[in-house]
Amino acid sequence: MVDLLDLNSYDYYLPQELIAQYPLKDRSSSRLMHIDRKTGTISHLYFRDLVDLLAPGEVLVINNSKVIPARLFGYKDNGTKIEILLLNHLDGSKWKCMVHPGKRLKREQVLRFSPQLEGWVSLPDEDGLRVIEFNNPDTYWNEIERIGHIPLPPYIKREDKAEDRQTYQTVYAEEAGSVAAPTAGFHFTEEMLSQLKEKGIKIVNIILHIGMGTFVPIKTQRIDQHKMHSEFCTIPEETANVINKAKLEGRRVIAVGSTSIRTLESFWNNGTLMSGSKWTDIFIYPGKNIQVADALITNFHLPKSTLLMMVSAFAGYELTRKAYEIAVQEHYRFFSYGDAMYIS
Repeated sequence: MVDLLDLNSYDYYLPQELIAQYPLKDRSSSRLMHIDRKTGTISHLYFRDLVDLLAPGEVLVINNSKVIPARLFGYKDNGTKIEILLLNHLDGSKWKCMVHPGKRLKREQVLRFSPQLEGWVSLPDEDGLRVIEFNNPDTYWNEIERIGHIPLPPYIKREDKAEDRQTYQTVYAEEAGSVAAPTAGFHFTEEMLSQLKEKGIKIVNIILHIGMGTFVPIKTQRIDQHKMHSEFCTIPEETANVINKAKLEGRRVIAVGSTSIRTLESFWNNGTLMSGSKWTDIFIYPGKNIQVADALITNFHLPKSTLLMMVSAFAGYELTRKAYEIAVQEHYRFFSYGDAMYIS
């Protein structure tokens, strides 16, 4: 009997060569695994086929958060190189950040990033996070946009390139604030979005700015003891109205990505989707009910990750496990720049 609260239950075998290092040139030519929860059937399509799987009146929920160039390389007075990863904007020119290597920064001090940019870095808090306050509060962000790096995940074993600024971003990204991309949305093209709208699919947006909560590994053996870091999310009033009307009329809501599901669930209250903004640390794993989304578009996720647990909650543990085994056998491309699944 599988213990669904044991971290090891979410491990799986993945050959390293299946981890996508670069995106496909045509976003919509990614493969799409279709999982039917009612019948348990699994079929193999291309992402562009999604247009045929959705019906007029259905609602597609996208996260239009935009990835920021959150990786910065600075230097101490003695020339030691220090990497900063910006996480959450606090106020003014202050940010919560991670520092690597942290042991090289044993006291509060200034780091220099360029002739125009420097920042005062605090000592770590109980989570190992620090606060950095940049000089030139009116212009500092322009310099970060110029010299910052796109924070590619560690399983992409290469340096970021200029083109990652476009490809590690959805085509509908608008609201700057994420340090990792809502990757399920990578597969949409402007052409596909137009086709969906022409078919009568309603496309609405939410915002969840992805921070540490989404990608920090679980360190507790019992997954229900894991505490998610909070991330900031927003549901516009128009989005809430469209979804509430669809739920009342029995039309499906399709969430694009785990961030969309987590945001929807964070604002669901006694049968109604609320609007507004809040910090959420919601953690969805088997045993938790998902109330709002009727279908999910997502990528293939890391072993033992909170994202894999959320998919297992949505599709069912055994069906998810079977799907991942088939994905390995069929040489699907995994993780951020990889292929997608559509769970209906």
